[in-house]
Amino acid sequence: MEVKIQDSKLREVAGEGTDAFLKAVHDAISDAVGGEVNGQTLPLMNGDQITLLAYFILREEVMDGGFIQLIHNGYGPFIFLNPFAKAMRLWGAHEFSKLVYKGRKLFEKYGEELAADCSDEEFMALFERFPEFDDLDDAFVEMEEEVTDIIAHYVDEHLEQFVSVVNEE
Repeated sequence: MEVKIQDSKLREVAGEGTDAFLKAVHDAISDAVGGEVNGQTLPLMNGDQITLLAYFILREEVMDGGFIQLIHNGYGPFIFLNPFAKAMRLWGAHEFSKLVYKGRKLFEKYGEELAADCSDEEFMALFERFPEFDDLDDAFVEMEEEVTDIIAHYVDEHLEQFVSVVNEE
């Protein structure tokens, strides 16, 4: 699948910082697969595209409700049972990669229980029952800006792996 992005769009967001640049690339990939990451759309993407979308999912979930929310919302297998942590290491986000591996250990230990259906009240109680995730959440919040910068640098250096830059027609 070829994902196209307008050169003018990239130039526009370049001055807005790494978040805007990454979001533009992410949105182009996401739009190309209809906004869905699932069994039908995963084979349409390459590993780098999938990894970028996985980072956005992880960042959104963890910044909103921590690793417990990420796992509860069903993303545990996608993040922890795929080579996401290895990809982050290869992209240069070494400390983040280590954090994801720590998260995997907790996912393997508690994932089934955290992913179970529950009421809002029961969900909120998960944070009290599993304080082991607090350190992971705090560490990610502290490193998120640096990790996002590392990923943006990788994407910029390997842009052809993510999108095809096209001029207006």
